[in-house]
Amino acid sequence: MAAEVAELRDGVVLRWRGTLTDDEMVELVTSYGASAAPGWWDQVRPHSFGWVTARDAEGAVVGFVNVVTDGGDHAFLIDTKTRGDYQRRGIGTEVVRMAAEHARGAGCEWLHVDFEPHLRAFYFRACGFEQTDAGLIHLPSLSAEVPPLAFR
Repeated sequence: MAAEVAELRDGVVLRWRGTLTDDEMVELVTSYGASAAPGWWDQVRPHSFGWVTARDAEGAVVGFVNVVTDGGDHAFLIDTKTRGDYQRRGIGTEVVRMAAEHARGAGCEWLHVDFEPHLRAFYFRACGFEQTDAGLIHLPSLSAEVPPLAFR
């Protein structure tokens, strides 16, 4: 059985499905210079299988990853985040590890992730993902003039 709570060095505590507010998510995202979308977490949370939060000794959110599933063999990691001043301390690796344990514990056989090229070393070396062939369609880029797919 996967751990619900784990303590890392420096007093950082990981929690499976830990309490997390939308305001905390906005603060986490802006901490590393990205653009946050207020209301995003409140919209996404109901569709999640689970998530991992990492909090420092003062209770601030310093890490996060979300997990969704197809209800069967496949789980998907999305939105892995580490607070800007906590990056490169292994927190991201540990939130991914806890997420993988919970996906496996739920009976999932495969854990998928996609990422930007600069994160290859993190996902392949630190987290143990393997490179695979995959496909992706950027849906907003589809032309309205493209005929719908014909299913047989």
